[in-house]
Amino acid sequence: MNAEDIKSVGIVGGGVMGGGIAMTFAQAGYAVIIRDISDGQIEKTKGTIQRGRFGWDGAVERGKYTRDEVEQFAGRLTFTTRLEDLAGVDLVIEAVPEDLDLKKQVWSELDRVIKPEAVFATNTSGFDMDSLSQAVERRDRFIGMHWFSPANIMKVVELVYTPATSEGTIELMEEVCRRIGRTSVRVKDAPGSYGFIANRVYFAAVAEARKIVEAGIATAEDVDTAMKLGYNWPSGPLEMFRGAQSGWQ
Repeated sequence: MNAEDIKSVGIVGGGVMGGGIAMTFAQAGYAVIIRDISDGQIEKTKGTIQRGRFGWDGAVERGKYTRDEVEQFAGRLTFTTRLEDLAGVDLVIEAVPEDLDLKKQVWSELDRVIKPEAVFATNTSGFDMDSLSQAVERRDRFIGMHWFSPANIMKVVELVYTPATSEGTIELMEEVCRRIGRTSVRVKDAPGSYGFIANRVYFAAVAEARKIVEAGIATAEDVDTAMKLGYNWPSGPLEMFRGAQSGWQ
């Protein structure tokens, strides 16, 4: 399968992350099927996509898209509670909560439903990819696809590969990322360490910044100012941490 063969995308798990991923693919012209666990969750995901902080209504108000364009995007979305409705998709992205057992269960079920040639991608912040891939038979077509929140705004995707992931799968997903307007970075799976590139660097920076403040060496504000003006960070590490606690990262 080549990138041009991917016409339809299944998203398993809606909410902020799954909804944002779905928006990104719909905006790029793909047919998207979002599977959520209940009608109630589907309604929440629809609300997030349309009226949420980073939803399409706001994009129209800011002049990024016209109302007609947003209606076209929305027309490419289908919602379901049935896993079987994803049987024909070319790419399936799992975006359920960060629970390892839950993810493995979902992948085991998907492996029995999705057509053999489809590519599997899991959105996780740092679970051992090799362990997750054990839940499926087609391990050569299984890859990590770590999005950052909000997924329809942030421009980088970490593609995490295991020893079993084929080079063809990695290259295909790199091209898919280009087609949806994302920059991808390759990351080798590293069992035993939580996080890939960005989160490992981020958490290390936050930990060191907090040590500096706790030791009385500098205030939080001065630490953030030093990193913003000294290293050209858009936000200081402690500002970023506070933002993450508030739910935007």
